[in-house]
Amino acid sequence: MDRMPFVTGFGSTNVDLLYSGMPRVPQEGEEIYARDFTVQIGGGYPATLVNVGRLGIPARIQTFLGKDMFSRFAKAQYEEDGVIPLNLYTGDRMPVNVTSAVITPRDRAFTSYTDPVEVTDVHRQQVLDASRGAAIALVYRPFLPIYPELRRGGTLLVYDGGWWEDMRLDNMMDILQAVDFYIPNELEAMRVTQASSPGAAARVLAEYFEHVVVKLGGEGCLLYSGGRETIVPPLPGVKAVDTTGAGDAFLAGFAYGLIKGAPLPQAILYGNITGAACVEKVGALTGFVTEEELLEKARKHAL
Repeated sequence: MDRMPFVTGFGSTNVDLLYSGMPRVPQEGEEIYARDFTVQIGGGYPATLVNVGRLGIPARIQTFLGKDMFSRFAKAQYEEDGVIPLNLYTGDRMPVNVTSAVITPRDRAFTSYTDPVEVTDVHRQQVLDASRGAAIALVYRPFLPIYPELRRGGTLLVYDGGWWEDMRLDNMMDILQAVDFYIPNELEAMRVTQASSPGAAARVLAEYFEHVVVKLGGEGCLLYSGGRETIVPPLPGVKAVDTTGAGDAFLAGFAYGLIKGAPLPQAILYGNITGAACVEKVGALTGFVTEEELLEKARKHAL
């Protein structure tokens, strides 16, 4: 058992093959060489947990890994970054999501492959057992039945489900009532609440949460607590190259602050710092800060 508090979560593993510095997307039958290339774990909770591990906080991920080369790469990457992977997959195919991304000066194009795995009650029990005693659990909707028990055991439940077209309060009530923090970005918050601004969305979400956190991208982050709205400003001078994984990186810094017992504005500042480091590089995990760098930046940009 970890002596330090740990963060846990289920996440389907994404492996990204990033071709950057491309002048354009090749046509059929055409080959174009990229100036740069990297392979790394992609976005979602896996990226959050890798960033948590890089900050020196023990992290555990429950995921689907096969015997293929991409699964072996992901497992090695998790372990290198201080994340303990629990493999739930027993099949003989390739359960990781693999994406080739062609990045041009104007946009990006993707080709992806995945062999979906259905979540079962056996998986839910495995995730529950692996998550007992966690300080923070990152909530994934198919595992919703396990979270009340974790919450009774003192685990803080945090949810960032990303964007989906049909997100509304009436079809998210089950998960919103189950968690301690919901961390949407401004577009997600407005979509869920049907509000016209992030502040108005936060006031609606305050009916369900004591503390509301809404990510504002390059404008920082909004905290609504005790009837008061506070904007935690972004770091100055950030040159955004790629916003892929910014929210996942933010969540890692925020979780770090929660585990360290920081006041919420300070935890959000940590999130702003980890998010800013992410967007200055191509890919979800290329740009990051160590714990020492995080604390130094936090001192420099003290609230």
